This record gives sequence, C-alpha cells and structure tokens, in this order.
Amino acid sequence: MIKSLFPAMAASLLLACSPPSTNDVSTPSPSASNNNSAEHPQVMAVTVNERDPHSYGNFNEVRLSHLNLDLVVDFERSILSGTVEVQFERLTATASQLILDTRDLSIDKVTVAGVPVPFAMSSVDANLGQALVIELPEQADSAVIHYQTSPQASGLQWLTPQQTAGKQQPFLFSQAQAIHARSFIPLQDSPSVRVTYNARIQTAPELLAVMSASNDPQTERDGDYHFSMPQPIPSYLIAIAVGDLQFKAMGPRTGVYAEPSVLDSAVAEFEDTESMLELTEQRYGAYSWDRYDLLILPPSFPFGGMENPRLSFITPTVIAGDKSLVSLIAHELAHSWSGNTVTNASWSDLWLNEGFTTYLTYRIMELLYGTERYDMEAMLGYQDLQYDMSVMEAADTRLSIDLAGRDPDEVFSDVPYEKGALFLREIEQEIGREAFDAFLLEYFNDFAFKSLDAAMFEAYIDDKLIKPYQLDKARIVQWIHQLGLPEGHAVPTSPAFDLVDAERQSWLLADRAAAELNTKGWVVHQWLYFLNNMPEQLSEAQLFDLDQAFNLTQSSNNEIAHSWLMLVVKNQYQPGYERLENYLMSIGRNKLVAPLYQALSKTEQGKAFAKRVFDQAKAGYHPLTVKINEKFVE
Repeated sequence: MIKSLFPAMAASLLLACSPPSTNDVSTPSPSASNNNSAEHPQVMAVTVNERDPHSYGNFNEVRLSHLNLDLVVDFERSILSGTVEVQFERLTATASQLILDTRDLSIDKVTVAGVPVPFAMSSVDANLGQALVIELPEQADSAVIHYQTSPQASGLQWLTPQQTAGKQQPFLFSQAQAIHARSFIPLQDSPSVRVTYNARIQTAPELLAVMSASNDPQTERDGDYHFSMPQPIPSYLIAIAVGDLQFKAMGPRTGVYAEPSVLDSAVAEFEDTESMLELTEQRYGAYSWDRYDLLILPPSFPFGGMENPRLSFITPTVIAGDKSLVSLIAHELAHSWSGNTVTNASWSDLWLNEGFTTYLTYRIMELLYGTERYDMEAMLGYQDLQYDMSVMEAADTRLSIDLAGRDPDEVFSDVPYEKGALFLREIEQEIGREAFDAFLLEYFNDFAFKSLDAAMFEAYIDDKLIKPYQLDKARIVQWIHQLGLPEGHAVPTSPAFDLVDAERQSWLLADRAAAELNTKGWVVHQWLYFLNNMPEQLSEAQLFDLDQAFNLTQSSNNEIAHSWLMLVVKNQYQPGYERLENYLMSIGRNKLVAPLYQALSKTEQGKAFAKRVFDQAKAGYHPLTVKINEKFVE
C-alpha cells in the first residue's frame, strides 16, 4: 500500500526542532527561520517506497552509501546528540531531494558543504515515524544532519546503575530491528539499502562504547571511541552499547564483552564459539567480518540475541552453566552468512534471513554436538511452530507475507524461522546434503552484501535447483506463498524424546510418583519436552509432586523455569507465584515473558496479578517489551 503523507506545500522555510504532534505538517517558528536562511523547497506528497512499505526513503532515486556519525552519549538526559554525515549516490539525473526515515528525532539543521539547506518533516505515522525531506543543491553528494534523539527512542534503552549487574554505572544499548534505527539515526531505514559507516562516540571515560563495527579489544578506556564498518550493512544492523564493560578472549577471532561480574561465566558458557566459527567456514565459506565477538547485555534485552555484525548482542538468560542453550550463539553466528551478508529486501520476506539461519543453526549444532542434539532441537522447534500457527492469523502462516500498513515487528513468529528451515530441509532431502551445501555456498557468494526478495530468490532457485534437479516447482511455490505447511512435509523426530514420553505417561497414569521417574542423565532439551507436552490441566497434587521431586519452581535454567511457570499460570498453582513475579520482574526477553503475560490475561485474577507486576516491571523493560505486553494487562 502506498500511503500519502502530506500534500504539496508552498515554498517557505520549515524547520522541525521537535516532532509535530498532529497530523499536519508543522509551521516554522520565527526563531527557526532565523537559524536557516535557505528558502524551503516545494515539497510534493511523500509516499512509502514501492519496494519497501516500511520506508519513506527515495532510495530508487537517491541511495545512501556511507554514514559518518559523531555522537555524544548523555545519560543524564537519556539522549544521543550530534551529527551524521550521509553520503549518497544519485541514481536519477532529476533527483533534487533526499528523503530519510526518522522517529522522534529533533532535527536542528541540515547543511551541505557547511551551508544550511531547507528541509521538512512530514506528519507522524504510528508505525513509520516521519519522513525527513532535504533539498539537495546540484552536484551535492553528502549532507550533514544535526540532531538529537528522544529519551523515549524506540531503538534505545537507557538503564540506571541499579538496573545493571554491577549496580555502579548506567548502561545504554540499541535494538534497531526491524525499523528502529530511524529512532537514533536519520537514514533510509530499509534492509534493501546497505551502507558502510564510521563513528565517533563520546561518553564518560569510565564507560566503554562498542558498536557493530571494528571493536579493538585493547582500546584505551578514555571516553572517546572510534569505529569503522567497512562492509556495507542494512540499517537494522547498526548497533551501539555503552556501559561498564570488560573484554575477555575465547579464541583468535572471538571474545566476550560483558559487565565484570558476568564476564567469566559467559566465557565459560560460550567457549565453543571459535569452534562454531571454524566449522561453519568449512561448510559455507570464509567468514567475512574479521572478528566475531559477543556482548552480554542486561536481562532487559528483549530478544535472545541480535546478529549485529562483528558483535552479536546476547541475553544473559542463556547463561545456563551447562552450554544447553548455546544454539542461540550458533544462530547469531549463522546470520553472518544468512541475513548479514545476504539480506531480505523487506520485512515481508524475513524468512530469507531467518529460515536460512535456523537451518544453518541446526546444522552447526549437529557438527559440534552430534545428531542427537540436532534431532532434539529440531523437534522442539517444530513444536514451537505448531503452537504459533495454531494461535496466529492464517494469512501470517505464509513465508512471504503482506505487511503493508502493518507494524513490521508483527512478522516475528516461528513461521519465518521454523517453517523456513523445514522448507530448506525438504530441498536438502530431495537433492542430497552434499549438493545442497554446494548450493548454499554458491548462493552466499552470488548475493554477498546484497538484498533480495522472494521473487528474486524464486528466479534464482529455478535456475540453480528446480531445473537441474527436476524439483516440483508447484511445491516450491506452495511452501513460500500458501498457508500453513504443505501436505506430506517431513516431521522432525527424536529417539531421545521417546524415553521422555514413556516416563511422562507413566506418571500421568499414576503408575509412579515423580521422584520414581527415570530422569537420570536427562539434558535440558528432554526436560523442556517433558514439561511442554504435559496436559494443560493438572491437579495441585500433581504439580506439587513434580515440584517436590525436581525443584522446578527454583530452577536456575530460565527456559525450564519458563515452561514450568506456564503450567503454574494455567493451573493457578499458588506456590509458584512468588517465583513467577520475580521472574517477570527480572527478565525482559519477550520469548520468555510474553507467553506468561498472555496466559495470565485469560483469567480475571491472573490479569490483576499481571497488571500489578507489569506496572512495577515496565520501567526496566525495553520499549519493545512494553509494546508487546501492555495489551495483555490493559
């Protein structure tokens, strides 16, 4: 859907020192006019780009190529302020304007070669923010935008010292996916636009700044930090974090940044990362990003991980002490090939990032830990997919979905991840693993540092897979464009779970007490399968029996605790509610907290409990966590 934002305006100076609060274009103030003597251009209606319904950027006419950031981190006001120089290429001879995406940014002025130029801000769209329209002088190939962020920037979280592990210093981190980069940098915020960037970040000297760029582990801690990202990346991969961070190496190319109290446990948990990197290179080609480091964030981070190149952002909730949850590291590493190097051109085709990455994740885990681990994780993923599809809108069970006019954050479900991986696994089984690995290697090389959509992908595999291997083209189309899962798709199985089924069934039939079950040697995946496949309704006596035998309420593994607390909520098991409250207060990862809030909202008593906890917890939640969960407690 092409959405018109505002009608043509008469030529007049229009400066926006703060985002307008109405649907009309703001009018200039006298003081604003005095700050810029350039006459404002005639601005025609601004529409979303036809290739990406979530960007106003006119990247088919003028395309950004490089950013030079110079920003000051202000923890007292919770803002970033400074400048960004945007360098661009004119793709059409008649292009006279540069259109960028913004959200809640205060634009002070825009200059070209040091001279102020006219600019305008559109009205506010709830999903997309505002268009920033800049008049370009002839021959200009760059502009400098002076701006500052809002304390409520959707892509930034500012934490007080008390909200960190060390309790001594504040913490800032960004989360730009899907379209939140525009809340801390004015740019063309579309995954189809790739830029290189340099950055200078100034902060208090006792804090360390890191970015999704070249981070020197030996850098002097002086409050003035410089970064370079020489490979072109989409805007959602631009990332920053500032805090009381230390570094420890895990291998020649891998290491961990974390608060001091978390650092050693993270290094021990993720010490296999270098091996993961080497094994993935052997199968899918050389790693393109120099280093692969991890940043362990405070528990308010809303995702498990974020694949920011060179520096994956990781939730502390996967530090389990036994490496049972390190598939998340494998997933973020796999993005270095699928997603970061080869990228979906719009969020409607997120599966081109996440389906490939989930497939690679399972393969990496198999290479490192064996087939049994691969089978268990694939089966748990399949069950997650089955549940998601049972509760979501049918139209969103397609791989390639229509997101026009919608918040792109709505695309994140198990469909692009697990359905996408199942699709690729079926092709692998059709043509053989060796041939499919060869295809993936060629695919990653052919589209390196490019963005593509479903149509481009279908044309590519028609040439590389369908014709050479005589695959069923109609079946391929069905996987990508039709609802649900195709008939006859393969279902993952795990012999290790057969034993779990037998023990669970024996307990449900009251043949044995929980303490008598043969759980010796069970790994975390078996415990998750044991709990996730319990009947929704259990008696208080049954729940007490399980809790007494396995101390589930006090489980230190956040995934096991989540599965147990879901049973606590569904059965209103009161002995578990104190832990439930502490859990919701201390974790902001949506995969873990959102299902609990949703389950609580189904009863009047549960909703009252959820609202009370949410009202206390939301100050420490990321804006995305607040947005996703506030609807459950309204």
